[in-house]
Amino acid sequence: MPNTVAAFGEVMMRLETPGLRLLSQTDSLQISYSGSGVNVLSALSRFGHRALPVTTLPGNPIGDAAEANLRKLGLTTDFVRRDGLYLGMYILEAGFGARPSRVTYTNRQQSSFNTAAEGAYPFAEAAASADAVHFCGISMAMNDTVRRNAAAFAEEVRAQGKTVIFDCNYRPALWGEDGYAKARPWYEKMLALADIVLMNENDAIHILGLPAPEGSRLEQLEALIPIVTERYGISAAAGTHRSIEPDGKHSLLGYLYKEREFHFADPLTFTVYDRIGAGDAYASGILHGELSGWTPERTVAFAAAASMLAHTIAGDTPFSSEAQILRAINEGVGDVER
Repeated sequence: MPNTVAAFGEVMMRLETPGLRLLSQTDSLQISYSGSGVNVLSALSRFGHRALPVTTLPGNPIGDAAEANLRKLGLTTDFVRRDGLYLGMYILEAGFGARPSRVTYTNRQQSSFNTAAEGAYPFAEAAASADAVHFCGISMAMNDTVRRNAAAFAEEVRAQGKTVIFDCNYRPALWGEDGYAKARPWYEKMLALADIVLMNENDAIHILGLPAPEGSRLEQLEALIPIVTERYGISAAAGTHRSIEPDGKHSLLGYLYKEREFHFADPLTFTVYDRIGAGDAYASGILHGELSGWTPERTVAFAAAASMLAHTIAGDTPFSSEAQILRAINEGVGDVER
C-alpha cells in the first residue's frame, strides 16, 4: 500500500559541462535540479508513494523553475516555502578514465534553504501529513540553524509516531576542519531519533568514535553496525560497499541489518555512466521495501539493483520504475526492448 514520504533538505541546481569537458573548455552548461531528498522522493514517487519535499526555494524565477521541476518529478509541493534570493548550485565536470569527476559548490550558505530561520516551517503539519520523513547528513553540514531545524522536525515526527529516516551521508569537504568532532553530537541526536538509518562502518568509526576492530571492511561492518543499532534504538540499518575493478567497472555490495541479522544482496558489477545520486537510489529501494513490508532479502536485492540502474542514467535523479528494477534482478542485463 502506498505511503506518504516527506524529505527535509536543500534543492540544488546542477550545472554540468557537456561532453566530458572541463569547465575551462566549455561555454555552455546543462541545468537540472536535484538534492538528496529530491532524489529519494523522486524514486519513491515512481514506486507509487506520495512525495512531499519540505524545503525553501527563492522567491524569484529561479525558484519558479526549481518548483516546476519538482512537480515534473512527481513531487507534491504543499510544504515548499518561497523566500530569499538564492538556490544552492554545484558544477559537475564528469571524469573519464584516470581523471575523476569534480564537483564545485557555489552559493550553498546563502541559499534560501540554508538561510531559513528557526520556526519557519510548519513541522507539526508536515509530520501529520507523512508516514515517514527522510533527513540527510549533507543538509546537517550546512549550519547550526539547519541542524536545529532538522532536529526539531525529527523530534516532531517521532512524537507523532511516524518513521524517522536518517542518511548519514557525511561529506568531509562540507564539514570542514575538525568535521567529525563537529558532526558527532548532531549525528548522535539524529540517530537517537531515527528508525531507519543509512550508514556503514566508516560512519561508526570516524563520526561516532567507535574503535575500529581488526579485519576487513566487511568484518568491521559486521562488528560495528549491531553496536550502533543497539545503542541508539535503530530498527534497521542499511548501506553499501563499493569497489572499483581494474577495468574501471564498479562493484557494489548492499546490506540491510534488521532484527539482529545481516542480509546481503548478491554483489553487482557494472559499467558507470553517472555515479552521482546512486546512493540515493539505494536508499529509496530500502525505504520502498521497508514501507511496503517486504522481506529483508527482497528489500536489499531491490535496493542494490536500483542503485546499479541509477549508475546508467544521466543526472542525479533515479528514473527507474519498480518493474524495471525487478526485471534487472530477475533477468539481468538484457537486449533492446522492442
